[in-house]
Amino acid sequence: MNDFDLVRKNLFRRKLRAILMIVSILVAFMIFGVLAGFYRAFSAGEDRAAADRLITVNKINFTQPLPIAYFNRVRAVDGVRQVTHANWFGGYYQDPKNFLMSLAIEPSTYFDVYRSEFEVPPEQLQAFMRDRGSAVVGESLAQKWGWKIGDRIPVASNIFSQKSGGHTWDLTIAGIVKGKAEHVDTNFLLFQYAYFDETRSFGKDTTGWLVLQTANPADNDRVAKAVDAMFVNSTAETATDTEKAFNKAFAAQFGNIALIVILVVGAAFVTILMIVGNTMALTVRERTREIGVLKTLGFSGGRILRLVLGESVLLALLGGLPGLALAALATVWLRPSVSNLLPGFALTGDIAAEAIVLMLALGLITGIIPALNAMQLKIATALGRG
Repeated sequence: MNDFDLVRKNLFRRKLRAILMIVSILVAFMIFGVLAGFYRAFSAGEDRAAADRLITVNKINFTQPLPIAYFNRVRAVDGVRQVTHANWFGGYYQDPKNFLMSLAIEPSTYFDVYRSEFEVPPEQLQAFMRDRGSAVVGESLAQKWGWKIGDRIPVASNIFSQKSGGHTWDLTIAGIVKGKAEHVDTNFLLFQYAYFDETRSFGKDTTGWLVLQTANPADNDRVAKAVDAMFVNSTAETATDTEKAFNKAFAAQFGNIALIVILVVGAAFVTILMIVGNTMALTVRERTREIGVLKTLGFSGGRILRLVLGESVLLALLGGLPGLALAALATVWLRPSVSNLLPGFALTGDIAAEAIVLMLALGLITGIIPALNAMQLKIATALGRG
């Protein structure tokens, strides 16, 4: 019998107790995997933000509009290579539950600013720019709904209405937008701001935010201060910051996801740490005389230490790995229902690696004190306990 057999048999000596501990750890790591997937999806925009892009929004709140006249004034600021603008549409397809990430944009400048992320065939982009009533859709969104070039689709808004009183814009798909890298999200619909502005019933000549591309990321701070200084004491003062900061603020409207993850996972882990640690201490104490016998047979203190630590690490892995697998299945099951809001929701390899490190840490932390006690136990003391 080798050491692994000893560890395994000792762990399952009391089967019910071992199973209950394994289930507790399984639940903790399932929660960790799902919440970490949510957190990664929420923070994905921060990770993908370009260093040379700034976002200008209304100083009161980014949900408040800016005058479209700001667009040309910002273009003239020294250090600005290109400027575009976009307006949140609040769109959905056929049913309010079918949310669409939809923006009204200025086509030529938008795809220039985002040229490093998106690509549209030139002929499709030209067709989009020629037809004011057209739209381009991301590849992921087109695949989801089975849309193709030439299809005419009704896109409704839960925010805006048309001058005619309706809430639906009929758009013709002129092109399919592809991402230039695997991580680029293409779950969106873009249509022309000019058409949107001329047909909406309120908010004319305003836009949601400006996107600035600087000539050099080193100029970001100077350019941001220059832009905001232009509109001080105006009816719509501005706040300009990096794209990363804007994406973080946008995600924050859904709540402090990082804090939620830390609190939920932390509470689960501390609870399990206490339960498993206490159980391991009790288990070692129950086997005090056996440890004395093993030492009498020639087992060294170091080997006893490894056996006890191996038992706690095996326990953590037997609970953690299935929990991680269930978390992966849960993310696959939940992905269709959250793909519109969280297109990057998944249990990725780095989350799995982090979870495995936590499993090992859990095993070592809960086992180290009982293992040290067992290693230091004197033979006479162990055999003398009744």
